[in-house]
Amino acid sequence: MKIAFVGKGGSGKTTLSSLFIRHLAANEAAVVAVDADINQHLGAALGLDEVQAAALPAMGAHLPLIKDYLRGSNPRIASADSMIKTTPPGEGSRLLRVREDNPVYDACARTVHLDDGDVRLMATGPFTESDLGVACYHSKVGAVELCLNHLVDGVDEYVVVDMTAGSDSFASGMFTRFDMTFLVAEPTRKGVSVYRQYKEYARDFGVALRVIGNKVQGPDDVEFLRAEVGDDLLVTVGHSDWVRGMEKGRPSRFELLEVDNRMALQALQDAADDSYAHRDWERYTRQMVHFHLRNAESWGNAKTGVDLAAQVDPGFVLDEALAVPQPS
Repeated sequence: MKIAFVGKGGSGKTTLSSLFIRHLAANEAAVVAVDADINQHLGAALGLDEVQAAALPAMGAHLPLIKDYLRGSNPRIASADSMIKTTPPGEGSRLLRVREDNPVYDACARTVHLDDGDVRLMATGPFTESDLGVACYHSKVGAVELCLNHLVDGVDEYVVVDMTAGSDSFASGMFTRFDMTFLVAEPTRKGVSVYRQYKEYARDFGVALRVIGNKVQGPDDVEFLRAEVGDDLLVTVGHSDWVRGMEKGRPSRFELLEVDNRMALQALQDAADDSYAHRDWERYTRQMVHFHLRNAESWGNAKTGVDLAAQVDPGFVLDEALAVPQPS
């Protein structure tokens, strides 16, 4: 299943997404973690030092390879150059699977060794000096969106994406790629403002949205969040000595994380599992096509010189059965 962590800057979404990734690894799940924020902090939160985190390959730098691999033998795509971030898969396209090795993972993913298991980590890559003044954030996450469109996942397989701060993900269709979106909110007016934006934008697309109350100090904070977000509030998290040690670069073993926080992480996993069980694969594919056609009309056709609507394979539907690695 695909899971997004969102929230305003400083809300703690990267910390909580890293704790959730550790929790999944401890439960022996297969995990692909993606840092989709240009302020790259997920690697450090998972225990990488500065040198290791800086050495993570940027997905955007490997976009030609990604396009060429995913295109496969799809007859509707004349060339990899005509693919854009929203290009959907069709007959002949190559798909990505959580439990496999492939050229995209070889180029873009690195294995991170955690206390209780290994996870694959991918990153969009930060802004570079050459990007300043000439590139926008969305040019960086295009590779992530393209991969998510072609990634088919199954039970006990998790793709966890640490998203950009705020509501920028609504500039494309990527917000519909997730079975569950966890919005991290502090118990303040600013903390719940991003929640209101997400709730409004996602209303017409059936996006599953639950709130994690973070930096909660007492019953008053819980009451405030409950009054502001209602039943969307799933769990609350307060101070953690384990997290403070991690932020100092001296984490204890994950099994020593406070019991209340371990229980909160299990509640997140249960909510994500339940949402995945109700995934409508036809709607999931249809939404992908919807945003591809919108992007094609607004800018994609002009940029590529191709009628990108012709890339849509009307008979193709992603399905859980495709998550099983295919023989080469």
